[in-house]
Amino acid sequence: MKNEDARTFSQDAQELLRKKAVKMIIRGEKRKEIAELLGVSTEALRKWFFAYKNKGITGLKKRKRGRRPGGKLNNKEVAIICKMIRDKDPDQLKLPFYLWTAEAVRDLIHRKYNVYYGIRQIQRYLKQWGFTPQKPKRVAYEQNSEEVKKWLTEIYPSIAKAAKREKARIYWGDEMGLRSDYQAGRSYAVKGQTPVINGTGKRFGCNMISAITNRGDIAFMIFKKKFTSRMFIRFLRGLVAGNKKTKIFLIIDSHPVHRSKVVMKWVEDNKKLIRVFFLPGYSPDLNPDEFLNHDVKANAVGRKRPGTQKKMMGNVRNHLNRCKRKPDRVKKFFNAKSVRYAA
Repeated sequence: MKNEDARTFSQDAQELLRKKAVKMIIRGEKRKEIAELLGVSTEALRKWFFAYKNKGITGLKKRKRGRRPGGKLNNKEVAIICKMIRDKDPDQLKLPFYLWTAEAVRDLIHRKYNVYYGIRQIQRYLKQWGFTPQKPKRVAYEQNSEEVKKWLTEIYPSIAKAAKREKARIYWGDEMGLRSDYQAGRSYAVKGQTPVINGTGKRFGCNMISAITNRGDIAFMIFKKKFTSRMFIRFLRGLVAGNKKTKIFLIIDSHPVHRSKVVMKWVEDNKKLIRVFFLPGYSPDLNPDEFLNHDVKANAVGRKRPGTQKKMMGNVRNHLNRCKRKPDRVKKFFNAKSVRYAA
């Protein structure tokens, strides 16, 4: 039997219907069952409960019918909404969303200007306003935007000038751990049947330190043991030895090993050959070497199943040696928007 359209009810009947629906939601009844029982849509239930949460019982009372004054955003209001979407997260505006979805934008508009649009209309408006759905970049809460700004506008430009003055070569360094059970990419399977990857409890791994330049140079070291000050100094010695006629400017993050007394003393003792600079905290997105890390994980580990630790380390070493022979490939790691400043 087809449900009667509730919009044809009298205003008093609609008000009673809204109050009854909200009471049922508060009691914990399922919205789908409520919608079927009362002959309304789940979207109507969501709208009524949203009004109740924001205005209490007043939000459910009958109103004068017809087009509400201010029922459409004007240009100034649109500009304000767009600025809020660009500059804030939904969580910062106390909206129950993690990302800026069409639903989140709809609720923002309704809360701020008491104007309600359907999801499809919101999607059309977002496209019209210049917004497109994109995979978000993850940035740590702890990242200090002022420090990042200072790095981009003052600190790194001064490092680049000093490197030019001292005829030094700027390397970007990082280290990471690799595991044998890491997987990347997709696998073909029969439609509707998710492919299953057989795992093993015999997991093993290794560690990698690397450094790259925007000229396509690459230096690396693969090792089994824990990353320590002694291991890092060993890598630094190799980096200096591989650039006998050129001073090294190495830019790295603030890992405790990088800042250890032993490492700092070694750097000071070799200051004619190498200088070390530190990126702002929690800012891996500013380091081009992170893209080499992703490349190694995806292509040297994630797409091949090594049977032993030795085989795994061999795969990684071979991949990095291939990168070493193709400087143009390494240069591409500097093309990403977040690290283009270093190109």
